[in-house]
Amino acid sequence: EELTTLLSRIESTLNSRPLGALSPDPRNFEALTPSHFLTLMPSTAMVEPNLSVVPMSRYQRWRLIRDLHAHFWNRWQREYLQTLQPRSKWSTNMDNLKEGTMVLIREPTAPLCWKLGRVTHLHPGQDGVVRVATVQTINGLLKRPTVKLCPLPLY
Repeated sequence: EELTTLLSRIESTLNSRPLGALSPDPRNFEALTPSHFLTLMPSTAMVEPNLSVVPMSRYQRWRLIRDLHAHFWNRWQREYLQTLQPRSKWSTNMDNLKEGTMVLIREPTAPLCWKLGRVTHLHPGQDGVVRVATVQTINGLLKRPTVKLCPLPLY
């Protein structure tokens, strides 16, 4: 039963990951996810249960499952997000980030929380290489280094 619970959480995490932008509209922050193909709608996060009345042994088992899921989430973020980010030395110019591009922002987040935004402004350095960008999110503007931004394709 615990393995089934853990696998369900991992399945939910994988099916909620953003594959790409659904629209070029800068006001639209919705991303295409595998869940769209399975259910024709975005995935919904699993609600954490109320554990105030659960016996301690069951609570400890639940914490173990939660910790295993957190371990999976950390590895997934670290390994999957690297595949989205092309790497090169600053000496070569890469034009993969443009204004209006939907990006996944690399920050420590809880599982199933994918922080998305759209690039609104690129800040080139004195050498003309863009290392910082301003990103519009649902909660406001953020200024982030480009190494923390993973561009998503438009579908």
